[in-house]
Amino acid sequence: MKKNNIKLFVTAVALSLLFGGCKKFLDVQPEDKVLETQVFSSKSGINTALNGLYINLSKGDLYGENLTLSTLDILAQRYNIASTHDLYKIASYAYADKPAITKFDAIWTQAYSNILNINSFLENLEKYSGVLDAKTESLYKGEAIAMRALLHFDMLRIYGPRYSTADSTKQSIPYYENSQSKINPLLPANQAMQKVLTDLLKAETLLKDDIITTTVGVNPPVANGDVDFANNARNYRLNYYAVKGLQARAYLYRGDKVSALAAAKVVIQQADKFKWTTTTNALSEKVNPDRVFTTEMILGIMNTQLYNNYLNLFDPAVSDPKILAPAAARLSAVFESNESDYRYNLNWQIPSTGIKSFRTFYKYADVVDKTKAFRFTIPLLKISEIYYIAAECEPVAADGINQLNIVRFNRGLTNLAATVNVNTELQKEYQKEFFGEGQLFYYYKRRNVTSVGNGTGSGNITIVPVVPLPLSESQYR
Repeated sequence: MKKNNIKLFVTAVALSLLFGGCKKFLDVQPEDKVLETQVFSSKSGINTALNGLYINLSKGDLYGENLTLSTLDILAQRYNIASTHDLYKIASYAYADKPAITKFDAIWTQAYSNILNINSFLENLEKYSGVLDAKTESLYKGEAIAMRALLHFDMLRIYGPRYSTADSTKQSIPYYENSQSKINPLLPANQAMQKVLTDLLKAETLLKDDIITTTVGVNPPVANGDVDFANNARNYRLNYYAVKGLQARAYLYRGDKVSALAAAKVVIQQADKFKWTTTTNALSEKVNPDRVFTTEMILGIMNTQLYNNYLNLFDPAVSDPKILAPAAARLSAVFESNESDYRYNLNWQIPSTGIKSFRTFYKYADVVDKTKAFRFTIPLLKISEIYYIAAECEPVAADGINQLNIVRFNRGLTNLAATVNVNTELQKEYQKEFFGEGQLFYYYKRRNVTSVGNGTGSGNITIVPVVPLPLSESQYR
């Protein structure tokens, strides 16, 4: 990573030696050390530092937009991106052209910047050990290490090779475990994956006393983003079950279905903590529906720019060369023309104003009641995905169908017959479930899906799944 792209947790400030011969000047602490001491000498300072890491996750270059709402879903051919569309270069995999080259450089830079911030946070927790009680320090370390694993894993899924064997040996990404500014080598994908899994195991151990493991119910965070652990606002943090879910996701990506299933079942055994959305919310609530199903969320972020992003990307008033929306025929095909599907009738509507004659995406539209706790939320991991992972990994196909039917029942759909092909139905479910969440592209890459229907509804397109390393990284190697 280019050194001047690294934004360390505490910004180093160069001090001018205006008084080079003055002895008193030599006794003054550098400003970065003063700030570091101020932050890590109190519980509130450390909590603020951790909150800052989560705020960085929610930025538009990461999970606030590119990895959820827009760029990755465009790569998965979600939307009608004609040659006149502003984002056509991304949809056509022209990775060397703008805006694709700019988008993927920003994703990489922000991810690794945050990784080094995480490492700095962990190092300072060690340096100032004793400020927090042992349980809280363990919790914070677990969250930070899990966050480091999450970011590295998603960089591997974007920029790494197709992981088509149990252990791919092709070159992938660097892995950073300290706040050094030197450039780490590009690791073979299997080594990078092992580091991800090692970090998740460390996080699992550190989070073993996470309060969400013993208390039923998940409450939303308070408005300022602070975590009130007593009220259990843990699904907006890297909690114990988020780590188990990420393990299931990573093991499946690696091809280890036995381990993936074991991790998934740990979460499924506690599924009552992540309650399915209700029929009332999905079908009857017309003014303030929770369209992102936050009760089902194991991990999510809050992004204060969410509704601005919605207005720029999905709002019916956005012009055709800019809006993200599938062609009507393509959208109908994805949902198999089934109006009973909660995800279809709640999140895809023809605007009442007559601005558009086709369905547009309302999942991230704001609601009338500005006090609703689910506002500004983007899910990163939901209980539905855990059931999908279990369905794919069950050694008996009928058991996999049963896992899949649990999700379908809670989406207003009928059960599938025990004789259907699990993988065929899973692909349909990934296409329906994860609009605006970025997971479909990863599914296609992992499953080696080479050709999919494009968002224009006019045929298929060949996916180019490996994004080249950005110039800001490759030119320094």
